Amino acid sequence: MSEPRTDAFGQFFTELSGGKDRHLWQRELAAWLWHRVRLRDGDWPRRLVWCLPMRVLAEQTEIEVRSALHRLDVLWDGQRDHGGKVGVHLLMGGANAGRWHLYPECDAVLIGTQDMLLSRALNRGYASPRARWPMEFGLLNQDALWVMDEVQLMDAGLATSGQLQVFRGEDQAAGKLLRPCFTWWMSATLQRTWLEKSPDTAGLVGELARNTHCIEPGDRAGYLWDGVAKPLDIIEVANANALARHVVQRHRDGGFGTKGPTLVVLNTVRRAVDVWKALRRDKRLEDAGTDIRLAHSRFRPAERQAWREEFLKRGACGPATNRIVVATQVIEAGVDISASVLITELAPWPSLVQRFGRCARWGGAGQVIVVDFKHGSDRKAAPYSVDELDASRDACEALRDVGPNNLERFEEEHEALLPRLYPYEPTHLLLRHELDELFDTSPDLSGADVDISRFIRSDDERDVQVFWAEVGGDRPSSSMKPTQDELCSVPFLEARDWLCKSKSASASLKPNVRAWVWDWLSREWRTAAGRDIHPGQTVLVEAGIGGYRCESGWDPTSSDRVEPVRTGDDGGYVNRACWTRDGDGWRPSTRRVRTLPPEDHADAAEDDESLSVTDGGWQTIASHGLQVAAEAERIAVEVVPSMAGLLHLAGRWHDLGKAHPAFQCSIQADGRPERDDIAKAPDIAWPCSVRNMYRIDGGDQRHGFRHELASTLGLFAVLRRHELRHQALLGPWSEWFDAMRESRAGDDSRGGAGAAEPTAVEQEILTLGADEFDLLAYLVCAHHSQSPTGRLRRCPFTTCCSISTAASVGT
Repeated sequence: MSEPRTDAFGQFFTELSGGKDRHLWQRELAAWLWHRVRLRDGDWPRRLVWCLPMRVLAEQTEIEVRSALHRLDVLWDGQRDHGGKVGVHLLMGGANAGRWHLYPECDAVLIGTQDMLLSRALNRGYASPRARWPMEFGLLNQDALWVMDEVQLMDAGLATSGQLQVFRGEDQAAGKLLRPCFTWWMSATLQRTWLEKSPDTAGLVGELARNTHCIEPGDRAGYLWDGVAKPLDIIEVANANALARHVVQRHRDGGFGTKGPTLVVLNTVRRAVDVWKALRRDKRLEDAGTDIRLAHSRFRPAERQAWREEFLKRGACGPATNRIVVATQVIEAGVDISASVLITELAPWPSLVQRFGRCARWGGAGQVIVVDFKHGSDRKAAPYSVDELDASRDACEALRDVGPNNLERFEEEHEALLPRLYPYEPTHLLLRHELDELFDTSPDLSGADVDISRFIRSDDERDVQVFWAEVGGDRPSSSMKPTQDELCSVPFLEARDWLCKSKSASASLKPNVRAWVWDWLSREWRTAAGRDIHPGQTVLVEAGIGGYRCESGWDPTSSDRVEPVRTGDDGGYVNRACWTRDGDGWRPSTRRVRTLPPEDHADAAEDDESLSVTDGGWQTIASHGLQVAAEAERIAVEVVPSMAGLLHLAGRWHDLGKAHPAFQCSIQADGRPERDDIAKAPDIAWPCSVRNMYRIDGGDQRHGFRHELASTLGLFAVLRRHELRHQALLGPWSEWFDAMRESRAGDDSRGGAGAAEPTAVEQEILTLGADEFDLLAYLVCAHHSQSPTGRLRRCPFTTCCSISTAASVGT
């Protein structure tokens, strides 16, 4: 997978880059688009997955990718007919990724943070509806080229990415992977030893040339290298207030921004907020009209979306910019800003190198000041260790200038120091059996899930997603679901301390605290407890509890009411027609529900029959099944042609169970067609909630009925009726059944007594092998998340049903 050396590709890349000078690695990465879109080379993966350690990097990357694809006129607008163009989707906390999972046949660039992408690759997608987990898992582990960018910041996620690639390679060698999956690892400070920590991944590194991780001396040219001066000072400060005073002095020395903005980078959100508050209190800055900004990872997207336009872009960093930006690691890499003065807290060497790149980024000269708090313990140095900071201090003291050429020469001349400057010891290593066990996506009996956060990040800053809302009554309505703009990432231990009486997992909420988590067993919000506050969880908090300020983000010390994010003219709520039961029966009524974005509609229906509701019109089981079958076959022809026939059969069969009286008797309305094979009906035709709908003649309710299971049992009934010795039934026990049959006179090995000749569709089922039948049964049974045990699982077949339902309303 290297850059094609052709004149045509050169012209293509010039157009892609807008005629700007680009780096060699960017030309090589452009080979994916060249082969996939221009040459239509089906051997290349159809998804480019760009994984980054932090959200600001993802936002910047999305802008650049969209601009490049737009210049080539190959940017897909999201409509159903993609026309060979490429979709771009952003996956990170608070972002709306769109309906990328509904188009597995389309070329796409998926850009996201390691939390969002790696959790999906592990079948536990953070901030993703449970029903979508296996769909995203399948799409990210096949037919994809992963780019792990800025890996020096990825912590445990780097080791996990290597292990996943090894497991994919094993599956491909065993013939279990339908489409290949590849991984690139990239960093300005990439070290070969990082991928040699596991016996599994050491084999991957062995295939690489020794100089793969280096920039050759001949390539060190251009504005990033020539004539760039960044003199370095090291100072000691005692606390945030002392640092703020030094920042003011340096900003004044620079003429209050006449040479450009001042950038202050701290290691923790708390310290950044303290410095920001101290600067806002300074009278000299106020009199000079200095714009003081704060950027860290604990803001809601609703507040964060303005940063890029206001101060995190090239146009906001001119020489006359009187601004101080106080930030955390969120601006370490990928943010296209350039500071005339960079003041950074002492950090591990890879992080410092990235921060140095924010000073004089476009050439020229700048001043770098490294602030040393002289932390005496790992607790005070957190999230880093004293050893890491000591190694960085030694390197800084040996340097007087941190321009790119000086940094490269320093590392070449001090090779013995590199193991101290670039240590990497992952605390958790993903094993094969652990990945296989994640296939079961069901919660345990308490409603909790397997915690995968140790495979993504090893520090305590593993997040929950918190959103604030006005909650009337004892608990929120089950229709209250957060939009992406409302979600604030909060370290789970801090959230537990904020909400609960103690640090114990068994702790209850503090007095007067109102917070809830979604219970996947009861399908309702339930009061949160300590055990519920774990990484990846979404927590709903009453707005009056506080915990957030729009100007400074997550703040557990604040008790001021949090203004909920408005999601529409009426807060995202609508009045919907329904039926209410009183003493005399059912009567028409309305209920107030919160609307969901279109991409969440199928997921919202994972535990009920709301996908059986149309805006108008009726559909039979046969017509709906044919539509789903056609859509499934269309996708399969483009992705896995060998499975097109099986998926077509699954589409025709998947809703057979709706013929059961429990389903049919729940559809009651004037004008109902006089037939018992209705699959889709208008909203008004359901005289009880689609969450609790199944009824039998006479009005008695049948609890627990699932039409998916009834459809699956129908498949096995075909074998029972016509082929008792089918391998899908007997499996490895055929000899036992033969022995049992010999002891029973008159046994009919073909099927039940008096069985009629198989119909055409039954004959299709009978001709399947055991593996094909098993897959067919799984697709049918899982198409609304329910397995025979009632546990939640979802397969990509749901994609076809969701698209077909949306496309055929009213037909």
